[in-house]
Parts: sequence; structure tokens; C-alpha cells
Amino acid sequence: MRARQSRPSVARVYSYVLGGRDNYGVDKDLGDYFTQDLPGSEQLAITNREAILRAARDLATGGIRQVIDMGCGLPASKNVHEVIRAQHPDARIVYVDNDPFVVAHGKALMVPDANVAVIEADVRDPAAISEHPEVKQLIDFDEPVGILFGITLSFLNDDEDPSGVVKYWTNLMPANSKVYISSFRTGRTREAAATSQKILEAFGRGRFRTDDEILSCFGDLELLDNRLLPCAQWHWDDELDGPRDHGRTLSVWEELVVSGLARKS
Repeated sequence: MRARQSRPSVARVYSYVLGGRDNYGVDKDLGDYFTQDLPGSEQLAITNREAILRAARDLATGGIRQVIDMGCGLPASKNVHEVIRAQHPDARIVYVDNDPFVVAHGKALMVPDANVAVIEADVRDPAAISEHPEVKQLIDFDEPVGILFGITLSFLNDDEDPSGVVKYWTNLMPANSKVYISSFRTGRTREAAATSQKILEAFGRGRFRTDDEILSCFGDLELLDNRLLPCAQWHWDDELDGPRDHGRTLSVWEELVVSGLARKS
């Protein structure tokens, strides 16, 4: 554990920026760098999280009752299973993360009953996830499944084949299943360069991708909006999410994280 405390964790820094308390000094230092030295960069985390919850709502509205959340991160004030279960109280959700710290907190705070599980596994090894006993118990791949990749694929290097990871799940899923992906998007500003460089330095990984590179991760799936949208704009509902000035110009930070939802025909 001491070795883990000596370096920042993606999940803990992300949680800290969102106002969470489950972190160490090294996570706070990095989080403070983003909020103080790159003011506004916290919107990468904030708008990404908001879009993930809207994606969970869209999955539930579309009738999907079983979801796998890849790289779920630490518990937040509202979690994916709570959003989905607002429409489907019997929904089955599996949270996946490779950080034992995250998994321990998730099991303590995000498992209200036997139909929700938090497992320790690596997104880069989808076969191990699909064969995990709790996944096999909760997820029926003969019925539509929702898969959430909330910024997770941005922390896979190119040689770790993010497209292949998504394709693995696509091949398992039946028609009308859906895949949501949010991702860091390549930018040409000094702020974008500073942010991507700091993420790479801090975590040893982190890849900002072009729209074409992100879209390629969906493979043959049908992209529902026909394009990627910044998380700050993605599927916002004024009635459900509160009024928003749809005509305002997005900040440079909000342009750097985008979302898409796709369906298997």
C-alpha cells in the first residue's frame, strides 16, 4: 500500500477534483496542480462524470437492464447503478476497476444487493472480465447489454489495442446492446499540450486522440448521433439536468473531452 501512496492514482485524483475525500497527499498535490496551475482543467473530470451519468440514464431509458462500467473509479455522490435503477429497480450492474483501493471502497459503498458487483480486473484483459464469476452470474449476453467506457480507453496505449478491447465486447453482445465511450480529444492549444503532458508524466500513460481515432474504437457499431460531442453538450436535457445556455462557447477544457454512444444492429 505504501508504494501506491507514493504515486498518484487516476481514480483518486479524479475523485479529488470532483470533491471526493478518498485520496492521499500525492493525489491532492496533482489535483491542486490541475485546479490551480491549469484553472478550468477540472472541467475534464466534471463534464466527463456528468456525461457518464446521462449515458447510464440513456441506457435505462432504452430498456437496457444490465450494464458493465469499465474503469468505474471511486464512489461518487451519484453512481451508475442508482441512475439505472431509478427506472429499472431490478437492473444488474458490474463495476470494474484495476485499483484495489477503488474496489474496496466500491464494495463498501456501491453494493446495495446481490445484483450489483464491484470486481478487480483490468480493462485490457476483457476475456478475464467476461469469465469472472460475478460477471457470469449477473450479465446475460443473450439479452441487450450496456458497456460504459468513461474515459477508460484514454489510459490505454495504442499498442494495448483499445479498438480490440471494444470489439471483444461487441462480439459478445446481442443486437440492441450499446457501448458508450468518452475520451480525451487532441487539442492544438497550449492548455491542451500542458494537460496531456502532465497526465502522461503523472500516470505514465494517457493518450489524447483525434476524433477519427476515437470513432475507430466503435468499429462497426452504429453511432447514434453520427458524431462525437463534447461531454459538456452530450445529451443534455434541460428538464432533467437543469437549464443550460446552449448557445454559449465551450471552454478550451470542455472541448478536450468528448462522448459517443453506439448501438449494435
